[in-house]
Formats: sequence, C-alpha cells, structure tokens
Amino acid sequence: MGRRVVWILLLVSVVVAGLGVWLAFQIRGQGTRQPSRPAAGVAGVQRPRPQQPRAREQQARDALFAELQPVKLANCELARFGEKHDGGYLTCRNLLADVKSAYSYGISGYDGWGCQVSTELKVPVHQYDCFNTNAPLCPTGKPVFHPECIAGSRFTDSDGRLFDSMASQFAKNGDAGKHVIVKMDVEGAEWDSILKTPDAVLEKIDQMIFELHGVETANIARIFEVVLKLKKHFHVAHLHINNHSCASEFPPFPGWAYEVTFVSKRLAKPDPQGTVTLPHPLDTPNNPLAPDCPVRSPAR
Repeated sequence: MGRRVVWILLLVSVVVAGLGVWLAFQIRGQGTRQPSRPAAGVAGVQRPRPQQPRAREQQARDALFAELQPVKLANCELARFGEKHDGGYLTCRNLLADVKSAYSYGISGYDGWGCQVSTELKVPVHQYDCFNTNAPLCPTGKPVFHPECIAGSRFTDSDGRLFDSMASQFAKNGDAGKHVIVKMDVEGAEWDSILKTPDAVLEKIDQMIFELHGVETANIARIFEVVLKLKKHFHVAHLHINNHSCASEFPPFPGWAYEVTFVSKRLAKPDPQGTVTLPHPLDTPNNPLAPDCPVRSPAR
C-alpha cells in the first residue's frame, strides 16, 4: 500500500513539472509570435477582389459597342442602296467616284444593293454565294455571279462548296490594287475572313458595309480584334441593328446582328464638332412587321 502511494505521488510530480514547462514556453512566446493576416473586409485592409466573369463580359461588350459608334463625317452624304427593308444599306453616295468594281457577299438569291451600285456607277458587281446559287437579275447593271463563298483561305467543304479569300477573289477578277466597294452579309463568316485579309487589300477598299453577327462571350475577343483592325483603315459612318435579332441579354447591344458602314480614312473627313443621331432617317426595320431595336448611346 505504501509503495503504491509513492508511485502515485511520483506520477503527479512529473505531470505538474511538465505543465509548468509548457506554461513557461507559452508566456515567453507571447512577445515573438507574428500577428495573423487580417481577413478580407477588416477595416484598413485593401485587398483586390477578382473581377467576376459576368462583369468582364459586360466591360468587353461596352468597349465593343463604343468602338462601333459612328462619327460625324463632314463630307459623307448617306444614301440608301438596295431593298427598302432587309437588304438595304446606307452608303456615302458622294464618295464612290473612284470605285472600279463592287463586291456583294452573301446575296441569298437577291441583291438590290449590288444592282443599284452597279447601275449608278456603271461598274461590274461581283456577287458571291455558295449556299443559294440562284443568280439574281439586274438588267440595268453589270452583275457577275460566282457560286462561291468568302473565307480566310481557299478550300472546298464536304458538300463541294467552294470558299476563297477576299484577296484571291479580287485578284481572279482583275481587281487587285483597284478601288472597290464591298458589302458583306455572310452569317458569321466575316470574322475569320477579315482577320486574314491583308492590310494592303483593305487599304484599297473605299467603303465596306457589313451585317456583323455575334456579341456572345465566346467570340467577343475575336470580334473586338476584327473591329480594331477595320478601324485602322476606316471610320464608322453608320450603325443599324437588324430587328430580326432584337434581344435584351447582350446590353448595351439591343440585338446580335448589326449593320455597320465603314468609310476609308483616305476619303472620310471627320467633323469633330458634329454629332450623330440614331436611328438615321433613312433607316428602316429589316422586318417591316416589327419596330426597330432601340439603340442608346454608350456611356461616356
């Protein structure tokens, strides 16, 4: 019995001694321990927050919409060429004197724009479409129909449709180095086609009229790249939203298809004091049974 008591007392003394050593180390460490990093949101601490994907997408669309805003041109007399509704585009009529050929891409069996340009300027209009190969009539002009589409390079698809680049098509028609006017409505094929068009080819185009397609997140960087490439050579003279595409999910764009008139910087003279009002009086809805998409100016 006495021996057991001795062992218990010895065990208790060891535990008490260990506890004392632990407390001593704790007290000594109070003066050297580094403070913990304050959590985000604590007063006085500024930590950058990662931008949310949706905010980045909105910034990209805002920037693209701003780049597509027309500038007032002191020497551009806009006129409507082509159909009364879908297929009609605004063009600077008085800046067409040097044009030797017209190019109309994606005509889908009708081409009022190309026929009117060809008739007024007395130049050939090269009409391209490999999906609808019905050549439209133009008895007053000089139409030349090509059952071919535009792309970034030459190829034939699995259905036997021929595609080729703008530079190659100009050259085949004897128009390399000549002043031309281009209209393009090719349902999204415009992006790769323009990206791969040499600057020397764009420099000879007096006016380019597009129906551009897309403002979705997946392609916004490529779309922006194309617009900036075009703006190296052209001023934006006009913008109109195709009301077949009106949608509210891509602000500030009121629709995902938009007609843009680009005028060569060789010809256009911006008016720094002028302002542009949209829609233009010559604009009409692509779909005559519905109102035009509402357009607001970008935030400054």
